[in-house]
Amino acid sequence: MLPFYLLTFAVTIQAHSQVLPGSCNFESNTCGYTSDADFMSWTLQKDGRFVTVEAAVNEDQEDYIGSGADPQREIIGVLLSPRLDHGEWSCLRLVYQITESGSLEVLQRTEGNSFDRPLWSSRLPSDSWVVSSMDLRNNTEPYRVVIEGKPGSSKGSSVAIFEIHISPGYCLECDFEESHLCGYNNQWNANVNWYVGGGEVQVVHNDMPNDHTYNNRSGHFMYVDSIYAKTFKEVAKLVSPMTQVPMSGCLSFQYQRSEMGNLFSVFTRDQLGQYQELWRAGLENQNDWTEIPGEWISVQVDLKAPYSVQVVFEVAFNSPRGGRVALDDISFSSQFCTTDTEPTFDPSIANCDFESGFCLYTQEQAEESPWRRVSVKPNIFRNGDHTTGAGSFLLAHARLGPRFGYVSRLIGPTLAGNMKYCLTFYFSLRGFNQTDQALAVYLLQANGSQEKIWTQAERSRGIWIAADATFQTSQPAKVVFVSTCRSFWDCGSVALDDISMSLGECELVAGLLSSLLPGRCDFEAGMCGYTQDKKSDAADWERRRGPTPTSYTGPRGDHTTGPGYYLHLEASPMLPGQNARLLSRPVRGTRGRHCISFFYHMYGSGTGQLNVHINKYGKEELLWQRSGEQSIAWLKAQVEYECHSQHQIVFEAIRGSSIRSDIAIDDVVLEGGPCPEMVISAHVGTSNEIE
Repeated sequence: MLPFYLLTFAVTIQAHSQVLPGSCNFESNTCGYTSDADFMSWTLQKDGRFVTVEAAVNEDQEDYIGSGADPQREIIGVLLSPRLDHGEWSCLRLVYQITESGSLEVLQRTEGNSFDRPLWSSRLPSDSWVVSSMDLRNNTEPYRVVIEGKPGSSKGSSVAIFEIHISPGYCLECDFEESHLCGYNNQWNANVNWYVGGGEVQVVHNDMPNDHTYNNRSGHFMYVDSIYAKTFKEVAKLVSPMTQVPMSGCLSFQYQRSEMGNLFSVFTRDQLGQYQELWRAGLENQNDWTEIPGEWISVQVDLKAPYSVQVVFEVAFNSPRGGRVALDDISFSSQFCTTDTEPTFDPSIANCDFESGFCLYTQEQAEESPWRRVSVKPNIFRNGDHTTGAGSFLLAHARLGPRFGYVSRLIGPTLAGNMKYCLTFYFSLRGFNQTDQALAVYLLQANGSQEKIWTQAERSRGIWIAADATFQTSQPAKVVFVSTCRSFWDCGSVALDDISMSLGECELVAGLLSSLLPGRCDFEAGMCGYTQDKKSDAADWERRRGPTPTSYTGPRGDHTTGPGYYLHLEASPMLPGQNARLLSRPVRGTRGRHCISFFYHMYGSGTGQLNVHINKYGKEELLWQRSGEQSIAWLKAQVEYECHSQHQIVFEAIRGSSIRSDIAIDDVVLEGGPCPEMVISAHVGTSNEIE
């Protein structure tokens, strides 16, 4: 057969017997896809059978999808699918091209949600058509696919879509019968590579097997052969598209080997490039190949992917006589391969914000200085908890005991073995100078061994600091928070709050969580689409980190991480009564209630006023207001409202009577649905004992 490499394969998706509504090849029409009239229009190309949005629209382009565009507006085209009602899991494959510069993003829009859920995005330009895959999870409600194209400002920049292909099942699944090969790619190697086999074309090899799908010579499969191998352990890799959602279940495939002189393995590779082996062909899997040629072997292996991964089929050859490996019919099921497989462990049993107690955490029966659950009423002298600013948290070494040399241990619930975890929590140091013994985290194994997985290095006092630790355990284990008091000078108090446990690498978990809350902004990476109101105010909100310039006003750090960023009104250059207004990006109106949650900081003897408005068609309505000094802590606010039309949220800070009037906000979340109930159970009697 004539070999070709998948990376240079010119992609054209063929007709498929199981194409779902929402698929379109744009041959003669747009299949119900329309341009959002509030943005630039996508253009249907008559000769090229694709839709495009460009930096400069040519005069000969016709058949706009939607209405005209304002040339002064940002160059962005929003393409909306017809209403889709796919209840079962499906896979969307997009054939696209970004020319010169630009970006393309695919989102999912569900009624009742204020913001669209991101599915996939790319900023990489290409010289040819590229195929990308994304999973559409089970959805009980109808939805629309939203495609946002943003061509760059350089001449000739454009974003084009050649085809949209939605099929039932998972994107990992493939029988290799279609020319897009389900987005699987060969990772180029100078000597050995994966090729497409079958199709009744037998040029290089006349001993090629029948495919597994149809059990004949016309079907297709993937194969790699050692005939071109020149060095020891030449490696060929066939890589699946990156999964876009957490997936757990049974991965199945068919394979066969003509010789034993190779190593055939299956791995997962995450976005950090880390590999984890799922399966390896061994002697116990083999038949006698000389007696049973062309025998396809079925493999089932459990896949547990808490975040985005690729599945990698890898073949390593020992010599040019390493034989051939063929692969076909990759499938996936949300059920594990056997009933004996342990279900995916739920790490949230280790989550606790201490608002209603110790959760599943315990401590040794020590007589001196155990961890105590306390709270602080909002005031200007002592910092409150991290969860709401007025809730509960844990405190160790709040009192100086009659002697020193004791240890406070907080022991978490049992975690399942053979898994990688991400632990996140917040701590705060108070009182005297701290040593590295002020707080440490250990992993206590079932066999009694201990391993330190984190120790504090940040010495900032009086603010809540975010910490995380990635760890892996081969057997059941418990996380233990340890605070040690050895002398008078290192026995200042240590506070602990908002412990959270999840599966996987912390860096990847953070990216997954941010994608699940598209209406959230912590201002760590920028303004998230928030803009200054240049028409109706006298100053701007400033993005900064650390304490504000004026003493006795403003926060010492942000709410998200402690040393991170927040927005604030710097009162020093302003006059009393002047304001700064911050506008959200447009929020889509939905039936039912919306919820705004955010943290605000209003500390200073001359603090003015913080207002939250809703702006509809230029008319504003006050939703929430606070005036005067509130607390030295970050306090949480939640606001519910209803609005059926597009609108904006406005944060307005008004300068008070003196320069000690700094006002700050952080961790803003805009979402559809009623606000969750906040549980704040204050124990005021212990407030004066803190610090």
